[in-house]
Amino acid sequence: MNVQLSFDETYADIIPVRKSKESVKAWISVMRGCNNMCSFCIVPFTRGRERSRGSLSVVEEVKYLRGEGVREVTLLGQNVNSYHDKEGVSAWGEGHANSKGFAELYKLREGEGVRFAELLERCAQAAPEMRFRFTSPHPKDFPDALLDVIAANANICKQVHIPPQSGSSQMLARMRRNHSRDSYLDLIRNIRQRIPGVALSGDVIVGFCDETQHEFEDTLSLMQEVRFDQAFMFAYSMRERTHAHR
Repeated sequence: MNVQLSFDETYADIIPVRKSKESVKAWISVMRGCNNMCSFCIVPFTRGRERSRGSLSVVEEVKYLRGEGVREVTLLGQNVNSYHDKEGVSAWGEGHANSKGFAELYKLREGEGVRFAELLERCAQAAPEMRFRFTSPHPKDFPDALLDVIAANANICKQVHIPPQSGSSQMLARMRRNHSRDSYLDLIRNIRQRIPGVALSGDVIVGFCDETQHEFEDTLSLMQEVRFDQAFMFAYSMRERTHAHR
């Protein structure tokens, strides 16, 4: 078995075998790996650098699943909304755009190609009778174009997973999340304005390195302000080889 981390392998030519024909849901991996290097996270060391499947192969798999009777598809990726098909021909002609107030740790997303917002719209339009979701995203990759695609297409579920991890700007800096509490809350307000009635979910870590009572209370107050419809909440669990471990 080849367990070397690859810079380009996406398994785009492999259509997964569905063991049950009774399920109406399916999951499509559209990208693998992550470049974010959050200080608590092992994913870049176990999944490698970001690389994305070709947009045409994703849309073809959507059509295949439609023929198999699937009615809901979730697009998957370790940082799904940073998807970038560099070889794809974009009808939009837009480059990479961050959420307002969010920064990048590594500048590896420039160049032409198909971005996530365009891929999501292509999937929605290729199978208008199917519903679409996506996970897991990073809050820095929610440009207005993506929010407008979700709002404009009736078959894209009005539910956004947007992990805050912490409500403290100081803690977010130690986590290497590259945004502040205020920029996160501004994004939440922008999402709710552009997608009326949207449901929000998120991830939260407590007990991360040197967390103070005040920083913990910042997270509580953020939870109270955002009022997530669903949240995945964890006590910090250290992973070897991460920046936090070192």
